[in-house]
Amino acid sequence: MKHIARKRFGQHFLTDRVIIEAIVQAIAPKPGQRMVEIGPGLAALTQPLVERLGNLTVIELDRDLAQRLRSHGQLTVIESDVLKVDFALVNAAWNATNLAASVDADTGEIPANKLRVVGNLPYNISTPILFHLLDAVDVIEDQHFMLQKEVIDRMVAKPATAAFGRLSVMLQWRYAMENVLLVPPESFDPPPRVNSAVVRMVPLVSPPVVSVTLLSELVQVAFSQRRKLLRHTLGRWLEEKGFGGTFDVQRRAEEVPVGSYVELVQQLQLELESGTPCD
Repeated sequence: MKHIARKRFGQHFLTDRVIIEAIVQAIAPKPGQRMVEIGPGLAALTQPLVERLGNLTVIELDRDLAQRLRSHGQLTVIESDVLKVDFALVNAAWNATNLAASVDADTGEIPANKLRVVGNLPYNISTPILFHLLDAVDVIEDQHFMLQKEVIDRMVAKPATAAFGRLSVMLQWRYAMENVLLVPPESFDPPPRVNSAVVRMVPLVSPPVVSVTLLSELVQVAFSQRRKLLRHTLGRWLEEKGFGGTFDVQRRAEEVPVGSYVELVQQLQLELESGTPCD
C-alpha cells in the first residue's frame, strides 16, 4: 500500500536517485561505522546507507513507517519523536551490543567510536532538532542533514550579512559547517515549496569552554532587535548583569563575530562565578 505523506510530520519523501547517490557520496559511509538516521521515511536514503554500513539505527515517529522498517533485518528501529531520544544512550547501547566486535584484535582496546548522524529533517522542527543534538555533541562524530536551504544559509552565514543571526552563532561556536549540496523541490514527493540543501556539521575538536545556557540567553537578547545598535538590547542586559568589562555595543548584532560573543560570555561567566567584575 502506498504511504501518503502526512503534513503533521512534515513529510516530503526524497525520490531523485541522482540526488540520493550524491548525498551518500557526501556522507561516505564505511562498513562497521555506527550511524543513526533521523526520519528514514520510505528508506530512499536508508537502503544505500545500510548496504555500505552493514547495519543502521533509524529514528521514525510515524507508526506505519516504523512498522515497515522493522521488517528490514539490518535496521534497529527507534519509534519515537527525535526530540525525546537521548543520543548518549543510543551510543552506549551500541557499545553494549557490539562490545566484542569493537575490540581491537592487536591491542585489545575498545576504540572511542562516536555516532554519525544523518537525516532529511522535517522543516517544521529542524531548528529544535539541531539544538537537541547540540546537547549530545560529545558522542557525535559528524552530522549530515537535508534542510530548507534558507536554514542552512543561516547556519553557515558570515558576520555582517543578512543571514547571520542567533542560529549562526549557536552552531558555529561548536561546529565546522559547510553547505555541500543543493536539492531542488522536484527531488521530493510531494515537492516542498522551497529549495533544500545538505549541510555537513563536524564538531570542533577543541571548542571554547562556555556556558551554553548563558550564551544562548546572551545571543537571544543581542538579536532580539537586530536593526538597533546593541546598546539598546545587549548593552542594557549586560548592565543588569553587573558586567564590569568592556564590549563595543555601538554595533548591530550581525556585525559581531562568533568569537567575540564567545569571549564576552566567558568573561561574563567568570564575573558571575567570582562575584567580581573583570577588567
